[in-house]
Amino acid sequence: MALTYFKRFRMEISLADLPEEPPLPPDFRFQPWSGEILKRHAEVKYQSFRFEVDANVFPCLGDSEGCFRLMREITMRDGFLPAATWLIENHDPDSGHWRPIATVQGVRDREGKGSIQNLGVVPGYRGLGIGAILLIRALYGFREQELPQASLEVTSQNIGAIRLYERLGFRIASTVYKAVEMGAVQTSTHA
Repeated sequence: MALTYFKRFRMEISLADLPEEPPLPPDFRFQPWSGEILKRHAEVKYQSFRFEVDANVFPCLGDSEGCFRLMREITMRDGFLPAATWLIENHDPDSGHWRPIATVQGVRDREGKGSIQNLGVVPGYRGLGIGAILLIRALYGFREQELPQASLEVTSQNIGAIRLYERLGFRIASTVYKAVEMGAVQTSTHA
């Protein structure tokens, strides 16, 4: 099978001088990590990534069950950090329920630095600053654990995310290429 290579940037930020943590807009709330909301994180991950280029790079992101397995694997890692793992919910006035709309997970890597695993915001809630607020909350979680630095990887085609990360203080540290078998690559209407 032929391979397709996706260019990705590894971006890093020092945790010494973080931007101030902005408040959430009205009718939004943070949910700290607990095992009881693992499925909600997985569903938000699926809703956030299923039509995006990252579902081609990591096919599990384009599958609901794959997102559940990935979320479970992240939380079972030795370096999993609940303090850097958050869900944001929005209150629906019509139903009276809280709907999960954004997720982030953080782990301590082998070098003792923070590593963002996934940051996802459900379409329809993008452009409201939710992603920035969620990322800053995760970075503060890393800092609470006395980690010196944090990193993440982003596909080079995801210009909006790269701009967000740079605006918050992340800098490109290196470029990596992720090889994906062509049969695993899905056609995306939004990529």
